[in-house]
Amino acid sequence: MAAASVVPAAYGVRPRTFRTMLFADIALAARIERAECRLLASNAAAIARARPDAGGFLRELAGGVACYTGPDSPLNKIAGLGFGGTLDEDRLAEVEQAYAERGAPVQVEVATLADRAIAALLTRRGYVLQGHENVLGLPLPRPERPPVDGVEVAPVGDDDGEAWISVLLDGFATPDGQGVGSHESFPRAALEQILRDLACNASIVRYLARRAGVPAGGASMAVTDGIAQLCGAATLPAHRRRGVQAELLRTRLAEAGALGSDVAVITTEPGSKSQQNAARQGFALLYSRAVLVRAPG
Repeated sequence: MAAASVVPAAYGVRPRTFRTMLFADIALAARIERAECRLLASNAAAIARARPDAGGFLRELAGGVACYTGPDSPLNKIAGLGFGGTLDEDRLAEVEQAYAERGAPVQVEVATLADRAIAALLTRRGYVLQGHENVLGLPLPRPERPPVDGVEVAPVGDDDGEAWISVLLDGFATPDGQGVGSHESFPRAALEQILRDLACNASIVRYLARRAGVPAGGASMAVTDGIAQLCGAATLPAHRRRGVQAELLRTRLAEAGALGSDVAVITTEPGSKSQQNAARQGFALLYSRAVLVRAPG
């Protein structure tokens, strides 16, 4: 259990107990990146079952995976490189050709704790830095916090699927605006297709938040090898700053701990409201991912 310390009252500060934050070494980063690759693989498999004519592919690459699930998909990327062997340029060239044949850019997410040679190789091949994303983590289990008044969160049932999709689409369409902002955007139709496809992935649990009985926010979670990945969260603008995301986080963390997870992770844009909300729940910055992109062809 994380060590606790107390601020002495003699300093004129009200005593407050706090816990040591989670620290990421290379071993933990490798474990998180493997979980990310497995989530990508399970999503790709679900989409291939739902839309076998989408032209998708999933290929292993230097300990990571290269994924393509269709035009304009947010899952079109290479993840997990730098933790499982040397990146072979001939193998990479084959993957680049597969993306080029589909008219898609090659997007690679490289963790700052990965082998440094990966980013250097990609730069030599014409990849350009487009942005960063932060990976935050929290040790589990942890003492459960009281629920947020007026907000109810539950797994998506048979009658909630359309409400969950609608909430996420409208929430994603109006980003909060705090922080550096995202380096990418996707057509609403492409996002809707992905959300419908992922509803068929049994390894992902979807959650719908209601405020005063009205759908207000949504999120999802996947658990792999003890890593609880909290993803796909959004809140409708009219319900922001009302504890919706806090309750979505609280619910998922409680369920992840009950399932035996020892680490929860969340990926955010640097300086975003999502990162701020996660920090209030005790998440610490573990590492960042550089997003490197090579244009089609």
